[in-house]
Amino acid sequence: MRRALAGIALAVTSMVALSFLIPLALLVREQARDRVTTAAEQRAAALSPVLALTTRRADVQQAVAELGSMDQLAVRLPDGGLVGSPHAPDEALDRAVRGRETLAVDTPDGWAYLQPVVLRGERVAVVEAYVPAADLTRGVAASWGVMALLAVGLVGGSVLVADRLGARVVRSSRSLKRASLALGSGDLGVRVAPDGPPELQEAGAAFNTMADRVVDLLAVERELVADLSHRLRTPLTALYLEADRMGATPSARRVTEAAGQLERELDSIIAAARTPLASAQLAGAGAGTAKPCDVAEVVAMRLDFWSVLATQQERPFERSLTPRPTPVAFPEDDLAAVVDALIGNVFRHTPQGTRFLVRVERRERHVHLTVDDAGPGVADPGAALTRGVSVGGSTGLGLDIVARAARTADGELVITRAPLGGARVAVSFALADTGGAAQR
Repeated sequence: MRRALAGIALAVTSMVALSFLIPLALLVREQARDRVTTAAEQRAAALSPVLALTTRRADVQQAVAELGSMDQLAVRLPDGGLVGSPHAPDEALDRAVRGRETLAVDTPDGWAYLQPVVLRGERVAVVEAYVPAADLTRGVAASWGVMALLAVGLVGGSVLVADRLGARVVRSSRSLKRASLALGSGDLGVRVAPDGPPELQEAGAAFNTMADRVVDLLAVERELVADLSHRLRTPLTALYLEADRMGATPSARRVTEAAGQLERELDSIIAAARTPLASAQLAGAGAGTAKPCDVAEVVAMRLDFWSVLATQQERPFERSLTPRPTPVAFPEDDLAAVVDALIGNVFRHTPQGTRFLVRVERRERHVHLTVDDAGPGVADPGAALTRGVSVGGSTGLGLDIVARAARTADGELVITRAPLGGARVAVSFALADTGGAAQR
């Protein structure tokens, strides 16, 4: 922006300066010429009374010497004699005599002014006032130089002022840009000092207000999440009591294990929600450095958990897990939550007895987790990936959680039609760099 403003100032000031300086330079040259030619005409006119009184050569020479130099003032007497050194062509002198008209003649070396003087007896004498070419432009070059220096100073000053103004605007804009990027990357404590033009100062103040509002809203949201998670402990306690009444049975053991896992998840949610925003930001920044876990191992573990419910609902399922290592830089608990969200969607949105398939594949740079089912499919995949939008009576958060997890692990989530006839949900995770294991 500074360069653009300086360029605009340079162009505008240069055009204004040229529009004034060019006519002014021509005017200065004409005034210099008019000054010396007027003086020459006055010298010629001063010699006319002398010629009216006498045409003796000696008297005329004395008058010429008193009025000027013999090189700049000459007289052609009525008898054809010359006093001084005329510079005008002979035909111009003859024309002045015959026509008795005043002439101004440009010569190769300067300018000549011819003034005829009519004497008694119709005799005609011609007075010539000569101006050398150097005198015609004397002082013009110096004047032009002064005007050029003045123009350069004006242009340079305008460019400097524009650059300083532009630097102030650019500095304020860059400060606002850096703060916006920092806020977008999670730095909730960033603020700007309003500076620059009034518009940018207002923008800076609005940014600070927005940042404060974002912090307040996040704090309120985190408290609501913590309170809601805490309220879930009441039905969780009821589950524990119900498992105790069931005695030492496999069903009671499964309920107790599920309730324990749910309690651990609630504890982690409450701890994360009650963590100060600054600490949560630092923890989020370190998510990319989490201890790697193996996707195939986590999927196998969670399939063992869901297989019990699948057997009860008579859901045939297949698993296809690659034997190759599939390490990803993603927390194991978060990855387990992703797998549970995908398989849980099959149980929630397809009738009992619906077949499904879970596949884990390792490719060049990513691990692909695919869940296919033979259910009705997803009519609007775009809406299914919109946070909070339900396409089947759910909260609309499950697939959004999966999508955000995929983006965190440098992957993506894609919903298509499965060969089984229902939905195919494919999630990719970038392979973690674990040295030789990741290269096999």
